[in-house]
Amino acid sequence: AENQRPGFCETVFIALSYLLVLLFFPISIFMCLVILQEYQRAVILRLGRLRPGGPKGPGLIFIVPCVDQYQKVDLRTTSLDVPPQDILTKDSVTVNVDAVVYYRISNPLDVTLQVIDPAYCCQLLAMTTLRNVTGLYMLIELVSAKKALSRQIKNMLDSTGATDPWGIRIERVEITDIMMPESLQRAMAVEQEARREAMAKVAAANGERDAVKALKEAADIMESNPIALQLRYLQTLNTICNDKTEAIVFPLPIDILEKIVK
Repeated sequence: AENQRPGFCETVFIALSYLLVLLFFPISIFMCLVILQEYQRAVILRLGRLRPGGPKGPGLIFIVPCVDQYQKVDLRTTSLDVPPQDILTKDSVTVNVDAVVYYRISNPLDVTLQVIDPAYCCQLLAMTTLRNVTGLYMLIELVSAKKALSRQIKNMLDSTGATDPWGIRIERVEITDIMMPESLQRAMAVEQEARREAMAKVAAANGERDAVKALKEAADIMESNPIALQLRYLQTLNTICNDKTEAIVFPLPIDILEKIVK
């Protein structure tokens, strides 16, 4: 409608507005000039119709009082907190998933003319997509692959193109927390504790087996060489003796005793 020529009544109202600006000059000039920052754009409607030229700004723009209405649009990235959602996972476990959506306005005209509340629309869309995606995974997959799941949600929002008619672009989606019921947390803790105890017992059994193998190899070596056994006796004696030792038990080889008895 911005390319349609104004009617007779619209022309009269516009002319009267310009006349008022001239009559109350220079006071009226402060009502006609608007300063927009570098990250801001203004969508101006004149008597309900969009002014030609698209969004205005940044810098100094001129509006006509009484007939022009403008809306500022911020082009910076905005964060949107998605309310926690109760999700039923693929393995029938109820969890509470919390996420954050980062978006920015790519088309000021569409976000002004096509949607009433862009933040609320993005929030509802993110909630629906979050429930649909997370319901396809098991609990262990949700906990261990949050980054991959966040990328999948963003790709789904981009691929459907749901936010393109609104002039909004989803930049990032992050799953901040996955909360589980206390009973489920206790059950998982008990399961992990039992698993750790089983692993500790297996490790101890493997250590005993390795120690027995080492002792058997050492016994075979000492059996083939009696001098090695004597050296081991002396080494053991040197290890146990110290300044506080009151009694020392010295192992005497049996073959020596047999010779003395004979």
